[in-house]
Amino acid sequence: QLLEAKASLSLAQAQHTLQLQQAKAQINNMVPKKQFEQLQNTLREEQCKTQQLQESLQQQAEQTCRQLVRTQKEHEHLLQAAVEQAEGLEQSLRNAEAVLAERAAQLGDAQAQLSRNKLLIEELRGENRRFAMALQAAELKQKSVEEKNQLLEDQASALKQLIGKITPASLS
Repeated sequence: QLLEAKASLSLAQAQHTLQLQQAKAQINNMVPKKQFEQLQNTLREEQCKTQQLQESLQQQAEQTCRQLVRTQKEHEHLLQAAVEQAEGLEQSLRNAEAVLAERAAQLGDAQAQLSRNKLLIEELRGENRRFAMALQAAELKQKSVEEKNQLLEDQASALKQLIGKITPASLS
């Protein structure tokens, strides 16, 4: 719009200059007063148009300048917001990385503890098998001892009966 207005202004000035030259030529050629007055009126009209175009051009330039300033401020605000957002995202990323590293360390510790627990479980299973075998052997031994005790009790009972039969016969 600014360029169009400048072009219109230049065109109007060129026309004005041309008309002024024509008017001078006509005055030099003894232009009649009525025609001279018409040319003066035309000149005044063209000068008014030129003035209006200049004012319009100035207003458009000022408006464009204000709009550019507003746009620049908006862009600065947007850029600042984007920078702040990027900084926030970087901080969040650093925090997430720290948490992730901590969790990885915890997982590593847990993995090591799990491996130790598996070894301990295997050892306990081995001991449990040994205890089960020892218990089974002890149960067999206890059973054998109980059977021997039963046999001895049976023999003792038989001896008591025998002694009970022998004792009255030997007293008589």
